[in-house]
Amino acid sequence: MTVFLVLLFPLMLLVFAVLMERLESRLRNVSMSEGDIEEFLDQAQPDEVNTFIREGWGRALAVFRLRRKPRRGRRAILGRFSKS
Repeated sequence: MTVFLVLLFPLMLLVFAVLMERLESRLRNVSMSEGDIEEFLDQAQPDEVNTFIREGWGRALAVFRLRRKPRRGRRAILGRFSKS
């Protein structure tokens, strides 16, 4: 039994390290800047905050940017996030 644990532990540690690296790389590639988040927190309306709570940053910032942009190009922004 001890030999099994000695052989299994390094393998499990390696798998854990690989999974954590994948998670970290996904978190590192965030497409929003600190300024975007600060602006959202300062100027978001209640429906945008509710969207953030329900669906996360990506969709909430899309709705926030949609409200602040001119009418042209709004469908393109929503189309990117509607399938997620």
